[in-house]
Order: sequence, then C-alpha cells, then structure tokens
Amino acid sequence: MDQWPFADPKNLAVITVRPIVEGGHPVLRVSHDGDDGCWQFLEWDTPDEKDAMVVSLYGMVVRDPSLKALADLPRGWRALRRSPTEPWQREAKSE
Repeated sequence: MDQWPFADPKNLAVITVRPIVEGGHPVLRVSHDGDDGCWQFLEWDTPDEKDAMVVSLYGMVVRDPSLKALADLPRGWRALRRSPTEPWQREAKSE
C-alpha cells in the first residue's frame, strides 16, 4: 500500500459487520466517533448486533481502498454513499 494516509495506526481496532468482511458487501456508511475517535464501517441499513466484528483499520482499507479518501474525516463526522460507485458525502453527525 502507498503511504499510510490515516493519523491512526494500521492496527487500530475498528467496528464493522460480518456481511462486509465475510460477504463482500460494500461499505456505505463511515462514522468517526467524536467521543473516542472510534471508526465504524457499515452497510446502509442499521446493523444487527450479532453481525458486529472488530477488525484492523488496515484490513478495512485493504478491503476497500476508497476509504483512504476519508482519512481526514474529522471526529464527530460521518461519510455516506448509496453505492460503491458514488462519491462519499461528508457531514457532521447529529448526536
């Protein structure tokens, strides 16, 4: 991989769901939590808790290189897209 674009380390634990990791579903919602800086990489619909997984940030970026474009997403913000062919739309999260 080219130069690492994130301020966070490659081995940072992030939250995602089984359909993305094991089923190849696209990441459509990314959240960079304001309180703890945690990253969440999710599908469009609300995830089922039983599908939650903790993986490395690096693993997610390898799986979906378009996530590198979100490396500068501020804490407390999220990025959305309706399909993997659409550009990311950024917005401040309303908590």
